[in-house]
Amino acid sequence: MPPGHDVISVAAVITASAAGTWKLGDQTVNRMGFGSMRLTANPDRGTALRVLRKAVELGVNHIDTAAFYVTPGGIIDSGTGPRRYATDLIREALFPYGKDLLIATKVGPGLLPSGEWETAATPARLRAQVEENLSRLGVDRLDLVNLRLTSRTAPVAARFEALAALRDEGLIRHLGISNATLAQVDEAAAVAPVACVQNSFAVDLRRDTDLVRTLTGRGIAFVPFFAIAGPGREDGAPAAAGHAVREIAAAHGVTGHQVRLAWTLHQGENVLAIPGTGDEQHLLDNIAAGALRLTDEDLALLI
Repeated sequence: MPPGHDVISVAAVITASAAGTWKLGDQTVNRMGFGSMRLTANPDRGTALRVLRKAVELGVNHIDTAAFYVTPGGIIDSGTGPRRYATDLIREALFPYGKDLLIATKVGPGLLPSGEWETAATPARLRAQVEENLSRLGVDRLDLVNLRLTSRTAPVAARFEALAALRDEGLIRHLGISNATLAQVDEAAAVAPVACVQNSFAVDLRRDTDLVRTLTGRGIAFVPFFAIAGPGREDGAPAAAGHAVREIAAAHGVTGHQVRLAWTLHQGENVLAIPGTGDEQHLLDNIAAGALRLTDEDLALLI
């Protein structure tokens, strides 16, 4: 094995702290977090609860969710059987929450009381979505609320103002924005402080490289989703992970998924990973990726 390459051993019980920390809003979190979307697709509710509890046991103190993470596939109900909400699972598994646990949620898209799907809530509807998150999570104030955009060209000020008003009421601690361009981040920041930006980003999904660098300079957290799946999105990582990823994974004795997560964390000290899974072994592997240190040669191969 080449010098500087270390095999990650799950048996060593690597915790989320191996990835380092970042101050998200006013709270320090481990940079390896957990995304809850895939929990709703797990047919075994008990397994989903065990995964959540195991994540926190292993030091995860940043969990990403949304009230619109609903069965099946984490988005909308097929009409067959009861809905399963990720927020309900989080509450059942972890309530009462530890003081160091930050739960970030998203509003924007959502299910109307009629059961119909809305892709972008109006400012008036955002309050209802925030109240749903409060109720399902069982809290009086949400740690962090991201405004999830469905258009990277639409104006955001009015909706961010609505969320800022809810923050001023004490219902929200911090605000962020998701699926946004730099122009939209700047528009939101003119209304209220932006604690984080959450966009899709991966080794093979890099449209926001310049944005990441700008946020690093501003000290704003960047929280990429689909870091493992890349362009495969909800379908998962492509079968052909890429020669460079496979070569680096073999050299380190790890999986391609772990290389992808390590690459994500190498993009800046303000970058926070939130890989999601409904499988306990995958959870261990994801957290262990926080201990993987890529060499300059590795990173050069991934350019």
